[in-house]
Amino acid sequence: MKPKTLTDIKRHAEADYPREACGLIIIRRGREKYLPCKNLAPDTEHFIISAQDYAVAEEMGEIVAVVHSHPDAPASPSEADKVSCEASGVLWHIIRVDGTEGIPTAGELITIEPCGYQVPLVGRQFFHGVLDCYSLIRDWYQQTRSIELKQFSRADEWWNDGKSDLYTQGFPQAGFVSIESNAEMQVGDVILMQIRSTNGVPNHAAIYIGDGLILHHLHGHLSSRDVYGGYWQEVTRNVIRYVG
Repeated sequence: MKPKTLTDIKRHAEADYPREACGLIIIRRGREKYLPCKNLAPDTEHFIISAQDYAVAEEMGEIVAVVHSHPDAPASPSEADKVSCEASGVLWHIIRVDGTEGIPTAGELITIEPCGYQVPLVGRQFFHGVLDCYSLIRDWYQQTRSIELKQFSRADEWWNDGKSDLYTQGFPQAGFVSIESNAEMQVGDVILMQIRSTNGVPNHAAIYIGDGLILHHLHGHLSSRDVYGGYWQEVTRNVIRYVG
């Protein structure tokens, strides 16, 4: 990384504190350039780079790295950072910013690169859109059956926006169909549940892994295996099966 690039990253990270700063490094006409991007995330704990910013960067040159800051936290990559780095196919630079005496100061910078990292199915942290219940189902199908399910963009808490029904609409596009209510469940069947959804639609999904157990990733919790009974059966709205 060129000294000017690092300086530009630090200035951006300090200017956006306490929000996470994010940006892209491109190579244009043989020169390295840092492009600050707008963080579209609704909170201060993660970042979302807009598709428009990516498009502008791609028009200007070749994207070679993603950059973001960790306000008041180590620059160590989270599970979500590692997964997203793999998906991007480029380097990720993470820089720490501390609000010392009210003056944000950028410090340590850590770089990670795609290396084939796979987050464990059980015990993974929750990060909506990156590590959530649908991500877990996609990973299970990829790891156990070598099936790549379709990916969908999804805003956090879409189930409370008064209109969205992403699971009912999305799973058929990913190759799933409903099974009869009295049909015996098979390993790989997906159970759609409604948990505190003001839209009145399913907003959580679990995968049946046999022996009365489900694998799922509940919002704000670590992914886990649980017995399918009691509360989970009460909130079940549909069971669907992959047919391709």
